[in-house]
Amino acid sequence: MDIFDALSLIGGLCLFLFGMNLMGQALERRAGNRLRYLLEKMTTNKFAGFFTGLAVTSIIQSSSATTVMVVGFVNSGIMTLRQAINVIMGANVGTTVTAWILSLGGIESNNAFVMLLKPSSFTPVLALIGIIFYMFCKSNKKKDTGTILLGFATLMFGMDAMSASVSGLSDIPEFGELFIKFQNPVLGLLVGAILTAIIQSSSASVGILQALCTTGQVTYAAAIPIIMGQNIGTCITAILASFGANKNAKRAAVVHLSFNVIGSIVWLTVFVLIRAIFSPLILTQAASEVGIAICHSLFNILCTALLLPMAGLLEKLANLIVRDTKSPDTITLLDERLLSTPPVALERSNVLTVKMGETAVSGLYKSLDALVSYSPELAKEVREAEDETDRYEDILGTYLVKLSSYQMGDKDSANAAKLLRVIGDFERISDHSVNIIESAEEMRDKGITLSEHAKTEITVLGNAVREILGLSLKAFKDGDMAAASNVEPLEQVIDGLKETLRSRHISRLQQGECTISAGFVLSDLLTNLERVADHCSNIAGCVIDTAQNNMNLHESLKAVRSGDEDFKKMTKLYSDKYSLSEA
Repeated sequence: MDIFDALSLIGGLCLFLFGMNLMGQALERRAGNRLRYLLEKMTTNKFAGFFTGLAVTSIIQSSSATTVMVVGFVNSGIMTLRQAINVIMGANVGTTVTAWILSLGGIESNNAFVMLLKPSSFTPVLALIGIIFYMFCKSNKKKDTGTILLGFATLMFGMDAMSASVSGLSDIPEFGELFIKFQNPVLGLLVGAILTAIIQSSSASVGILQALCTTGQVTYAAAIPIIMGQNIGTCITAILASFGANKNAKRAAVVHLSFNVIGSIVWLTVFVLIRAIFSPLILTQAASEVGIAICHSLFNILCTALLLPMAGLLEKLANLIVRDTKSPDTITLLDERLLSTPPVALERSNVLTVKMGETAVSGLYKSLDALVSYSPELAKEVREAEDETDRYEDILGTYLVKLSSYQMGDKDSANAAKLLRVIGDFERISDHSVNIIESAEEMRDKGITLSEHAKTEITVLGNAVREILGLSLKAFKDGDMAAASNVEPLEQVIDGLKETLRSRHISRLQQGECTISAGFVLSDLLTNLERVADHCSNIAGCVIDTAQNNMNLHESLKAVRSGDEDFKKMTKLYSDKYSLSEA
């Protein structure tokens, strides 16, 4: 092996790692909705959690990514520690899929159909399809599909380059002697752990081991301890991800480490005993790529079989290592660890936006109650709701801007844009609730009293605003298109009510039935209530836009208003419901 072979090895390794990373990221984006569905199915049932972890890892081809997600879920309160344990075990088995895919490179046969299964036979075709999808398709889904194919092709070309560059090592006695030293189980375990910790991917380190197997110098006696060490080394990613997280998230990382360390120690002990007592001939034979895949899968399955029934003990061990303190542990509402999985981060943002909306709407309801029956306690609750809504806006706005820098599918990008717009509307609704409270306080402090006609009219308008708030929140919270379509007709009625009330007030003012000071307060109330309805219209419009994959709010609202029979029917219904004829 000369300097050029060494350069080829480095280049092949770089291509291999880049291809694996590229393919994994594209798979995450492409499987976004499926990931969300799988995560929603998580239960306290250990087998459901196990198969969820297995499925997610098989999809995104990375146990490290799955475990980092799990740490983020626990930190955000989405998942309990017990659920996390089951998912982590499933992830360890799911990661073995990569080794089986890479093992296809070792296929040798004179049969043309069998040789078609060899990656070097079909990888160029996949690369061609991938580059066509990536360069010439406009859809993000198709571009992601192209990226997956290109990532896989890059990965396999890197694997072939590594295998070809190390083939000359079979003639170097020193290389064979090196792997004889690795037959020391503890040394092999350490080498596997250190290598995997450096590159932070057990799948990649198994791939490197499979490439070295092509030299014929790697025996099963040397390979098996290295494989066990690789499972320990992959824990470094979860441990790094747990820094700055709450105690339960740290415990999830400890569980991942404990699971792999305990499993490795137990089965390494069994391996040493079998080798010492029985000395199986297979251990002295050269390992193959398929053999490595079998050992990798078997080891992870055995670890799971051993420790899945003892999930409770692992939880107790994690609690013992990461102890509780007197100060309460806080849950991070939006964990930045989830940003690497945009569909999940978006789902958490949506959940928090719903809470923000409920807080804003509740505050507005209380401000309307204060117009009828003011109390300092009610005013305090409205202001606290406004402060909480502002806090939500800061957290969500910052998080969504960061999320926007990550690559997402078309639907997820549209949803992120929708949330950014909606949080602004909820925040403004909350501001108007404080404005209404201030009007109520002004009337109390200055002894201003509205006429009976004005009180009745404001009550009618307030009831209409209550309904439009409920409709817009329901539309956003449940994706209810029927509720969303009813918002705009009611908003038009509220606009008409505002103008009617303003005209009636001017008439009463001219007739001396109302004071100028009361008129100023009434004008402020009308403006605030009408603007609340406008923000409700914006929220409903965003829901409709997202459902129709059209992010042009003004055009959507214009289309709803222009000549639609249902719109006219609902406008008439709301006009009759909130009629001022008796006022």
